[in-house]
Amino acid sequence: MRKPSLLSVMCTLSLMSMPLAAADLQPKQLAGPPEEFAQMRTPDPAESAILSKSALLPVELTPAGNAARWQGTLPVENGHLRFMVLAGDQAWDAAVAAPRGAGARAVDAPQLQAQRTVLGTADNGTTGMRYAVDAAQNGNWSLTLQSASPLAQRGYVLMEGDARTQLAAYPRDRQHLVGKSLTLNAMLSGSDARGATLLASQAGQIDTASLRVIDPQGAVRVLPMADDGAHDDGAAGDGVYGGNFQPGRAGTWIAQVIVHGHDQAGQPFVRTSEHVMPVLDTSLRLMGNALSARAAEGTRLALALPVAARGKAPSHYRVFGQVWGTDAKGRDVPVAWIGGMLAPQQGQLPLSLDERWIARAGARAPFSLRGLRIEDPDYYIPLVQADSLPLQMPELRRASIARATGGIDESMRMGPRPSTLATAMAQPQAAGSQLVLVHGYCSNGVWPQAQFTNASTFLDAKQNRSNDQFAQRIAQFASQWSSFSTVAHSQGGMAALHLYTYYWSGLDNASGGRVMQSVGTPYQGTNLSGVLAAVGSWFGVGCGTNADMTYDGAKAWLAGIPAEARAKVDYYATSFAKTNWYTNDYCNAASDLVLNDPEDGTVEQVNAQLPGGVNRGHTTGQCHTTGMRDPAQYLDANRNAVMNANAAR
Repeated sequence: MRKPSLLSVMCTLSLMSMPLAAADLQPKQLAGPPEEFAQMRTPDPAESAILSKSALLPVELTPAGNAARWQGTLPVENGHLRFMVLAGDQAWDAAVAAPRGAGARAVDAPQLQAQRTVLGTADNGTTGMRYAVDAAQNGNWSLTLQSASPLAQRGYVLMEGDARTQLAAYPRDRQHLVGKSLTLNAMLSGSDARGATLLASQAGQIDTASLRVIDPQGAVRVLPMADDGAHDDGAAGDGVYGGNFQPGRAGTWIAQVIVHGHDQAGQPFVRTSEHVMPVLDTSLRLMGNALSARAAEGTRLALALPVAARGKAPSHYRVFGQVWGTDAKGRDVPVAWIGGMLAPQQGQLPLSLDERWIARAGARAPFSLRGLRIEDPDYYIPLVQADSLPLQMPELRRASIARATGGIDESMRMGPRPSTLATAMAQPQAAGSQLVLVHGYCSNGVWPQAQFTNASTFLDAKQNRSNDQFAQRIAQFASQWSSFSTVAHSQGGMAALHLYTYYWSGLDNASGGRVMQSVGTPYQGTNLSGVLAAVGSWFGVGCGTNADMTYDGAKAWLAGIPAEARAKVDYYATSFAKTNWYTNDYCNAASDLVLNDPEDGTVEQVNAQLPGGVNRGHTTGQCHTTGMRDPAQYLDANRNAVMNANAAR
């Protein structure tokens, strides 16, 4: 096996001493046709709902003589009792008792199958004991947890329920700002014997619902949720519950929805959903109610948005809007969407538009900018939203009209290519091309570099970064080459796509093959993010909470990724090996309680899909990382050879 070269090793280590300089990255001036309006819109909150088949139950052991204990109930719905005790470093014993009907005699204590496992990964997880009872009687089982230490202790019990009855819960919006009331909705989701979807009261009955809120310092409060029509929950008695809280400080808040009820068959159940809600202490105001554009170099129009920020303002913002005009009969004509990552310049956000979009649409005055949203760059929290603003346009230049007869080119979609990017390829001292191997969230270098040629390993070991921060790190590392492509694992795939979408880099010079390839990337999020965040609020888990990999965080991120960029991604997904139809197979015994099959121990197959990307296939018998039941997906030598051979350079 070939050893990595000294150059590759130095490239790997160079990132450790490289300062972050986002200002050196030149943002793209993004635009796209009206056909992409729907894809680039803010997602409906219900589209990002967590569908939970499990319950993460907080438990507190209280002193009792020379020990501490807790007792509660675990409802069994489908003949299977599976749960995990998460006690941190504390040693707890668990015992269960089957439900007893009226007049029933006592039976022998059920035999608990116990297995030590990790919820999450070795780098970002917590250890606990997973228990199971085969052929468990339906009904409320009694669980007793006991510690030999006579001190108050706390932890969690993670329980799997019947996947035919799920809790569907979601925040109503993403306006997560200090002092603003935040509302969550919850209802049941299920299916009947024919597989038809059932919602709200059709899927069962919620008896009680509550909102357990954890602030950034770990303090907990429990608030009621109601189906009374007065909590942004629709009509009273419709099976949709609402609850709200008001964050008093910035940071990551966790809102846990807890519901108890009965399913369609009358069996008791409990479900929870865990929502990561980053809260900002900043505001942004659009100065003025009308906008104007001016002619810029070539076929460009400069459109400045005057803004004023207060509080802890970010250095740049994600901005999107739709340009509309009018046809000869006075009817509305969609022209293009525009946007990108923009840094304020003298109190203005510098939007840009190519005149050829206007000529292509055959639009004329009056113009307007519609659906404007200005968001922070890490969590995509909307700071400014405007339905429609009048937009004054200069007269189209003849050169622009003449050039509009061709197709949509790169400069129309991304703006003019920086001269430094072009000259880097032409200069004799150009560093050449490279394949950059990118790891994921809270990880080390995972790719076997010897299986790739002309490759270097990006290493930002065990860090928790937003997609925007992650992308900037990749750009810095890869700036030593005139062109590069990526092979990425997990969140690294999101970061590479983020870089290509919003910033000019050597990715734009890559040619001759696939620009971005990924394996096991949660493009649409993973439910594990919220569960680990809730557990971590008490015990501390790995590198901390990452909002980009939650369902709603990933959907909000995707709402800014255009079709042209998605098409540059070739992605792979994997899941556990299936032994037979009746065996409960999994990659990770703990995450199996949370995720729906098929999954790789971290990401469900359905959420590893990138709409608009190139799906290169699904492989069974491979898991997300080492330490799971099947081999790690990034160690597949055959797939690695294919990715290496097809990578652009």
